[in-house]
Amino acid sequence: MYALIDCNNFFVSCERLFRPEFATVPVVVLSSNDGCAISRSAEAKALGITMGEPLHKLRERFTVIDPTSQCSVPSQGRPSVVAYSANFELYGDISERIVSTLCSITPQIEIYSVDEAFLDLSPLDIDNYIKWGGRIRDYLLRQIGIPVSIGVAPTKTLCKLANHHAKKDLSTGGMVYLDPYHNAAHYQQRLRDTAVETVWGVGWRLAPKLRVEGISTALELARLRPRQAQQLMHIQGRRLVTELSGTACLPLKQATPPQHAIARGRQFGHDTDSLGVITAAVTSLAARAAAELRREHQRAHDATVLLSTNRRKPNYTRRALAIRLTAPTADTGTICRALIETLEQGFEPYKYHKAEVILHNLSSDQLLQIDLLGKVDARSTERSERRMHALDSIRAKYGSASLGYASEHLSTAWQPRKALSSPRYTSHWQELPVATILAD
Repeated sequence: MYALIDCNNFFVSCERLFRPEFATVPVVVLSSNDGCAISRSAEAKALGITMGEPLHKLRERFTVIDPTSQCSVPSQGRPSVVAYSANFELYGDISERIVSTLCSITPQIEIYSVDEAFLDLSPLDIDNYIKWGGRIRDYLLRQIGIPVSIGVAPTKTLCKLANHHAKKDLSTGGMVYLDPYHNAAHYQQRLRDTAVETVWGVGWRLAPKLRVEGISTALELARLRPRQAQQLMHIQGRRLVTELSGTACLPLKQATPPQHAIARGRQFGHDTDSLGVITAAVTSLAARAAAELRREHQRAHDATVLLSTNRRKPNYTRRALAIRLTAPTADTGTICRALIETLEQGFEPYKYHKAEVILHNLSSDQLLQIDLLGKVDARSTERSERRMHALDSIRAKYGSASLGYASEHLSTAWQPRKALSSPRYTSHWQELPVATILAD
C-alpha cells in the first residue's frame, strides 16, 4: 500500500504560515520577475484567477495588495488579491522540513516534487487507513503548519487519483482511500467521476486519442485489456491500466539516478550588456550548480554558459561559450574562475535577457583518477574538498548568503524583480519574524 502526501497550494501555504491574517483572503504567488500566477489559494481560484494569469491582467480586474506594505485588506470596492513574489529559498526550506517529518514516519519515501512525496506503507502496522491519514494531516499541520491532502491506494497511479479527489471533494476531509479489493463500489465511483485527462500519465496529449476510442473516464480506461492499452499508448499504457486495476508495477524510487548534467538559469530583472553584471549572474548561477554537484557526489568535466537576448524583441541572439575544465571538479572557485576567463574572452555586448550555466560530462567523485601528467594533483584535490566542505557547512548553518565568492557580488542588477517578496524567515538571521509581547 502507498500514500501520496501533497501540500495544498504549497507556495501560498508557505507564505500564509508567517502571515496568518491572509488565511482566508485570496492570495497568489508570482513567477520569476513577477510575471504570472504560479500558485493560487482556494479563494483566488474561486475568483476565477487562472494558472499563468499575468500580473498586469490581475491589476486590471482586482485591487492587488502588496504584502510587504503595512496595509490592511480593503473590504469595499473591487475584489482584492494579495500577490507575492516567489520566495523559492523559503519554499525549499519548508519542503525539506516536511520531508524530514515524513521520514520520521517511514524511511520508505520517494520525493516526487517540491510539494509531493510517495510513502510505502507496507512496513507500517495500520488498521484503518482513513484514520491514519487524518492523524498524519493533523501531525503535519501541527509540526510544520502546512495543510496537505493524502491519497492511499495499492498503486502509485491510484494514489494520484485518490489525492486528486481528496483535494477537490471537501467532504473527504483531505483524505481518500482507494482499494478495488477492499471497497469495489467506492473505487468504481471515484474512477467513474474522474475524467480520463486527469489520470496520471494521460494528460491533454493522450486524452483526445482515448476519447476517439470512446474512453472518457478513468473507469473506462481501467477496463481496457492490457494489449489494447499498449496499442493505444505503447508500454506506458499497459502499465497504466495495470496500475488502475490495483496491481502495482511502478516501484518507489528512493534513489534518484545521477544526472547527466546540472543546469541553473535565470532571467534578468532588466536586459543588460554589462560584462560586470553578467559576470555576477554567471558566477552566482555557477555557484548554485556546483553546490548541487557536490550534493550529488559528482564532478564536472565540462561547463557551458548560455546567454540570450529577449525572444520577444527583434534580432534575437543566443550565445554559447563552452569550456573543458582542466580536471573534473566540483570546486565552486575553480568553476567560476574558468567561466569568468571564458566570458572575458568571448563576450559580445548584446542586451542579454537570460543567462544559464550548465555543468556536464559528469562523473562520480569516487572515480577521480590521478593524472600522471600533473593535471590532477591528489593534494590540491584534497584541499579543494576540505574548502568546499567548509563552505557548504557554513552556508548550511548560517544561510546561503552567509559566505560566497566575491565575483557573485559584483552586481545585483541582474537579479529578477521581486517587488512583492516576503522575507526569508527560516534561513536568514536578519530576516527572522519579530514577535511582540503585548502588556496587559
